[in-house]
Amino acid sequence: MLAALLLTGAAICTAAQSSRQQSAPQHTEQRAAPTANGTSNAPPAKHNARESAAQPAHNSEEAIAVHYFYEFKQPQFITTHIKIEHDAHGRGQITFERRNALEPITEPFQLSDAALERITSLWRSLNFLDSSTKYQSERQMAHLGTHTLGMKMGGREREDTFNWTNDRDAYALANEYRRAAEQAMFVFDIAVARENEPLNTPELMRSLETLIKINGLSDPKQLVPLLRDLSNDERIPLIARNHALRLIKIIDR
Repeated sequence: MLAALLLTGAAICTAAQSSRQQSAPQHTEQRAAPTANGTSNAPPAKHNARESAAQPAHNSEEAIAVHYFYEFKQPQFITTHIKIEHDAHGRGQITFERRNALEPITEPFQLSDAALERITSLWRSLNFLDSSTKYQSERQMAHLGTHTLGMKMGGREREDTFNWTNDRDAYALANEYRRAAEQAMFVFDIAVARENEPLNTPELMRSLETLIKINGLSDPKQLVPLLRDLSNDERIPLIARNHALRLIKIIDR
């Protein structure tokens, strides 16, 4: 069952990435882009150091001390490399690279409360820092890409890499991060499209609907403010604006 889920997940990610490559331009022009939670911010650079719009409610010692890390690599995929780093409040940055792109793209990153709760629970279940478990199974599936999980707290840190695992918690944690990456990359792509190539927005909206229906996003409700903004943006085609309204209804069901 787990093997089937992994193969299905890889196929879905590849299909979503292919659709995104067809619809989104491979450049990072200056624009007013929303962050991963769907709110607007100042024009970003390719390697962006701007503040995330979603600020943590407090800056506790726990948030400073704990650092979580996820990385995915597969040179043959449309998105060849994804790296997510965040603190205990789910705030950090995402970096991703696409095949044939000139350089990586770095954006602010903020997990929703619901996604952060799921991810934190999985880290606890793995007892990651205190465990010496190797998650790689005997079966090698390198063509699906490699996943690296890492955690650092105080002076302690640990990483583990696998391309296929029988550990349900490790698989679920990697899947949570891939869903969060899909959501963050959509936010980036739609921002680029609405500023530079508005005619690409209908295809991006169709890709987003597919991701919503297959549970391929970290937290679709986090995108509702962005979708409302898109529905009122006269720069993009009416079909995309109407699609944004339909997606809000789907998410709110």
